[in-house]
Formats: sequence, structure tokens, C-alpha cells
Amino acid sequence: MNIWITGASTGIGRELARQYAASGHSVFVTARGIENLQSLADECQALQGTVVPKPGDVCNADGMQTVFHEICDEKGVPDLVVLNAGTHKPTSATKFVLEDHLRLMDINFNGVLNGLNACLPSLLERGTGQIAVVASVAGYRGLPRAGAYGASKAGLINLCESMQPELKAAGVDLRVVCPGFIETPLTDLNDFPMPFLMPVDKAVKALIKGLEGNKFQIVFPWQMGIVMQMLRRMPNWLFLKVVKKISG
Repeated sequence: MNIWITGASTGIGRELARQYAASGHSVFVTARGIENLQSLADECQALQGTVVPKPGDVCNADGMQTVFHEICDEKGVPDLVVLNAGTHKPTSATKFVLEDHLRLMDINFNGVLNGLNACLPSLLERGTGQIAVVASVAGYRGLPRAGAYGASKAGLINLCESMQPELKAAGVDLRVVCPGFIETPLTDLNDFPMPFLMPVDKAVKALIKGLEGNKFQIVFPWQMGIVMQMLRRMPNWLFLKVVKKISG
């Protein structure tokens, strides 16, 4: 299988590339830093598959098209595209910083749009292929100090829900991935308790299993998924009380 993964320099993207390469697949990996991508490729040299660095910035639409067409020229249209690039920074309503909100939306949401813009025409022309968009359970409800992050992920969930029926009819299998807390360099920066924190290797195994299954939305760890679904279904008055208690 021919695979393209964005946000592959660390965390879920890096481990996903490693596990797919270990299973014998050809994996093209994209992130801004060539050093991390090259170290990943070096780590995977002894594996059955291959990892090929394709550095690029997901915020650059033309750059994403260039990367995608390079992959197509070298190996053909990917069978699987994983639009995983994203970041997080705590945000505040009372200490509102516009630049932080715009940056998170640009990377987390617009970065996915740029990836879709690059790959969809070829996948639609071929009439087959799978796309996985990595959102978050944080997109289910507004959480304290995660306004920009949660909004970007909620936007992705809504976007995928909107696009899935049309793409399915055209032969393209769109999935949305909603992780909870996963052990990555990003969550290492958190200074608060993270319930059901999941090792990244187990998270990626759950992701791969989900992509091989038939569920549109892939959620892990399942315990965090249940908690967030409960919050999602709460009436607003009760949810806001819970949030106030959590945030102190």
C-alpha cells in the first residue's frame, strides 16, 4: 500500500509511519522539519517497507500540491492519505490572543483543507482510496483553555460529516479520527491530569484497526470517548456547571 502521512515528525504521525513500514508498506512522510523526517527514515531502514521524507508546510497550499504530485510521480496516487498535522496551545478568553487562535486554526483546520485540496482530485478521478482526518475528542464540546484547539477539531469533525456521503458515493472512503490523551511530545507539555492517557504505540494500533474496519469515526481510548460523548449529550446548563467545577 502507498501511504502519505502529514504531521509525521513526532507523535501519532511518526509512530503510524513506523508501524505501516514495519508491515511492508511504502510510506511518504511530511512535516516542516527535514531532520526529524530523515531520522524517522533512518530508523525504519531495517523494516520491510520504506519511509520517504517529503518535507512541507501544511499551511502552504501550493507546497502541499507539490508534495502530493511528487509522491504520485514516484509511486502513484496514494491508497491512504492521513491528514494528521496539528498542534495545541492553551488559550484564554480573558487574556485573548488573536495570533494564537489564528495559528491553531491555520495549522489544524486549514492545513487539512490544503491536504484535501492536494489529494482529492486524483482520488476522485481514480474512484478509490481512503482519507483519514485526525481531529480530537476535544471537538465534541468546548473545554477550558482549549477554545481555539477545540474549535479547530470541531470544525474538522463537522467538515468530514458533511463530505463523507458525497465522497463515499464517488468511491473515496473518508474517516475522521478522534483521539483522547495520547503520550506524545505535545501532551508532555500539559500541566494538568490527563484521564485515560494512552501510549502512542497502542493508540496507533487502534487507529490502524479502525481504518481497516467500517466505522466512520474512530475514537480511542474508548473510555475517553465515552466520557466526551456523555458531555456532548448533556444539556448546556448542566455541561456549563460541570466545566465550571472542572476549571475551578
